[in-house]
Amino acid sequence: QLQLVESGGGLVQPGGSLRLSCTTSGFRLDYYVIGWFRQAPGKEREWVSCISRSGSRTNYAASVAGRFTISRDNAKNTVYLQMNSLKAEDTAVYYCQADLREGLVARGTCPPPGDYWGQGTQVTVSS
Repeated sequence: QLQLVESGGGLVQPGGSLRLSCTTSGFRLDYYVIGWFRQAPGKEREWVSCISRSGSRTNYAASVAGRFTISRDNAKNTVYLQMNSLKAEDTAVYYCQADLREGLVARGTCPPPGDYWGQGTQVTVSS
């Protein structure tokens, strides 16, 4: 059974940092693109970043480019999202998803919401 579990969320002050983890099981991580999405109250889910199967290609939404870094360790079945210079508008529930559509990553975007998601981790940026 394919499972993804997010962790690392919490409360942080503006300008602070957090590192989210997406730990996977039940499938070969290196077969899948992993994406991070977020959803704030009253808003639609939006993609934040994604990483190709080998980790050689990464894409970022304009709102987080230069502040967030996605990486993966296939041997540890884990994908990370390092978030720096956090802003209040980054407050949301963050989800990771697994997807097979690597072609989209090569074209500079990320797969839209699919079938395999974690339960989410809350990130709150507030003073």
